[in-house]
Amino acid sequence: MLRSHTCGELRMEHVGQDVILTGWVQRIRDKGGLIWIDLRDKYGITQLLFEEGSTPSEIIDVATSLGREYVIQASGQVVERVSKNDKIPTGDVEIKVNRLSILNAAKTPPFTIEDETDGGDDLRLKYRYLDLRRKTVREKLQLRHRLMRETRNYLDNSDFIEVETPVLIKSTPEGARDFVVPSRMNPGEFYALPQSPQTFKQLLMVSGFDRYYQLVKCFRDEDLRADRQPEFTQIDCEMSFVEREDILNTFEGLIRHLFKTLKNIDIGDVPRIQYDDAMRMYGSDKPDIRFGMSFHELNDVAQGKGFNVFDQAELVVGICAPNCAEYTRKQLDALTDFVRKPQIGAKGLVYVKYNEDGSFKSSVDKFYGEEDLKKWAEKMSAKPGDLMLVLSGDINPTRKALNELRLHMGNELGLRSKDEFKVLWVLDFPLVEWDEETNRYHAMHHPFTSPRPEDREKMISDPGSVKANAYDLVINGVEIGGGSIRIHDRDLQQEMFKLLGFTDEEAKKQFGFLMDAFEFGAPPHGGIAFGFDRLCATFGGSDSIRDYIAFPKNNSGRDVMIDSPSTISEEQLKELSLNVVLNRPEAK
Repeated sequence: MLRSHTCGELRMEHVGQDVILTGWVQRIRDKGGLIWIDLRDKYGITQLLFEEGSTPSEIIDVATSLGREYVIQASGQVVERVSKNDKIPTGDVEIKVNRLSILNAAKTPPFTIEDETDGGDDLRLKYRYLDLRRKTVREKLQLRHRLMRETRNYLDNSDFIEVETPVLIKSTPEGARDFVVPSRMNPGEFYALPQSPQTFKQLLMVSGFDRYYQLVKCFRDEDLRADRQPEFTQIDCEMSFVEREDILNTFEGLIRHLFKTLKNIDIGDVPRIQYDDAMRMYGSDKPDIRFGMSFHELNDVAQGKGFNVFDQAELVVGICAPNCAEYTRKQLDALTDFVRKPQIGAKGLVYVKYNEDGSFKSSVDKFYGEEDLKKWAEKMSAKPGDLMLVLSGDINPTRKALNELRLHMGNELGLRSKDEFKVLWVLDFPLVEWDEETNRYHAMHHPFTSPRPEDREKMISDPGSVKANAYDLVINGVEIGGGSIRIHDRDLQQEMFKLLGFTDEEAKKQFGFLMDAFEFGAPPHGGIAFGFDRLCATFGGSDSIRDYIAFPKNNSGRDVMIDSPSTISEEQLKELSLNVVLNRPEAK
């Protein structure tokens, strides 16, 4: 070994020992007769000491030639530091160096390799291998590793078997856009990279594997944001001979295990909410329940008073912000500006201050008297000192806008602590939703989700009212996982495809292999998939998944470090027959 100890290992009990350390030069402090160098590796930082008169002059010459991020080997004796540093574990000791070797010189890095770096996002992504040297980034990947390890431990101990499924599969029209891969040996034909191993894990249930899991790479060609990357990792799971309750209990157990082993937190019982109730109470199918401020519908007490904005609205709905009646006009104007943002979409905001003396002051005093506003307060369970915030309009966009306002107020009031975790199951989603643009139904989750048994008969007569036997797991307002009990009957699967607008020929071409498999004794089965990158970010208290991925893409889907995606040569295009495909009549 080139070293006897790591840079995070030495303590007072090592004083007097001769040691060899290797690592990167973090910082150099030259005080003339004394030179200190902070030497860093994965495990920590140790201070090296060079002193004129006791350190050989040739060693000092080498030390003065060093720059940041030089890779060096230092030998010497562990001594007690005169000026100790209680901010690092090795801060009581230093190495009095008697031998120093440069293992590799380094250019001055484009940003500082420290917790608080001076590098912007794009620069750090371009030099990601340097960014990964920073402790704060490395700790995020270490958290990812521990989550991965404990996930496997739990599932292995629950009789699951990890099976790898293909990466080159068939493109399907449902869901997000596929990434496609041309086949050289089959000119003009293409593979797709999997958005999910969905059909393969169902086929594993048909094969009798009973309990499957996989930490699997998935790919979606969709617009990016903080919690999306073109390639991402799922904890993908499936179980046979189960009902919904079995799935919920098993994977609630997984989440409980992860919180206990990684954060020593007992999450307690996980509440459940129906999709319809979540939308009515929070305007979101992934509500953050770390704080209250649930919705209160006010149509019956706010309409019919001559205020056209409310009278002509499909929905009048509000939230009650506790202890905010003292908000200034400037603060209220800022809230109004917030809801009017294009991405929020509200036309305006009505406020009502419920003053400490029991009186009311509102932005609609012209239309509503004290008695009217008192009814609002009763409806919203408001108390003196609270602030009522009300939106109106069509149901869905109004709920969406109020959800954004609720989350904004939660942030403003410090109610969304990253150190608090609230887990929630959301159940009974609609099976399908109508798309005005395509003039047909689309699956809310995917085409293999089964309806609730009691809604089975309504799939033809009233498909929009059918509830799916589906469930999502939400943590702190982030959808972490989702799944369903699957269709395992060929006839029902065929019926589902027809509902989604597939012809028999299209269904057979796309999914004939799965329907054929159902004819050979498919067991009842169901499963779930967790967004592993989102889970890591949630455990780490971050909004972005990017730092939990070793080599992520930027917001344009580019890897700026290796400059990908990139063009390929004409020769490659010909070899893959892409020039032929682009010249086909249907391509024009």
